[in-house]
Amino acid sequence: MPLVPADPNVVHPMPGQPRVVLLKPLVTSPLIEVGDFSYYDDPDDPTAFETRNVLYHYGPEKLVIGKYCALGEGVRFIMNGANHRMDGPSTFPFPIMGGSWSEHFDLISGLPGKGDTVVGNDVWFGYRSMVMPGVRIGHGAVIASGAVVVDDVPDYGIVGGNPAKLIRRRYDGADTDRLLELAWWDWPVEHITEHVRTITSGSVEELAAVAPKP
Repeated sequence: MPLVPADPNVVHPMPGQPRVVLLKPLVTSPLIEVGDFSYYDDPDDPTAFETRNVLYHYGPEKLVIGKYCALGEGVRFIMNGANHRMDGPSTFPFPIMGGSWSEHFDLISGLPGKGDTVVGNDVWFGYRSMVMPGVRIGHGAVIASGAVVVDDVPDYGIVGGNPAKLIRRRYDGADTDRLLELAWWDWPVEHITEHVRTITSGSVEELAAVAPKP
């Protein structure tokens, strides 16, 4: 029987499970980029990911999510539009309330940004974890349930807590370097389909042994 790759362009990849959506075919905002097969799971309305899970996203900063990422229920990305001034007595954004206050819009325009929020490939986000603006999360990382990520996360790091701290690394330095070199997420989907078991449960050496030949 020929191997048939999964389709990265369907919104609901699991028949009978509307709570699971692939994000790439779902998102419409030019400020959000998502790679193939990254999914979000939510029993309420997973199709509203752009508005319910990406908050204060007024631009120009982008949210970039790599391929093969797993986002648990309630994951939130806080974007730079949530920023308030903190260099005076009040943090309240008076100009957005209208009236004569709107004449002072310069008080809240041009607030310093923290850059794009960038998530690598094969990242697992636990239930109701939160990512703050400008964070960069490395490939293969794991974000524990309820974590509030305020700093960059290394490749294959596991972080948890509020604020999130590094708990441990999934692999040592040499194996991490090898995994980044192999970059299985960039393999042709047909090749991934052939070697799903090794990608999921094999050793680094076994993964290297089945890598596509140059």
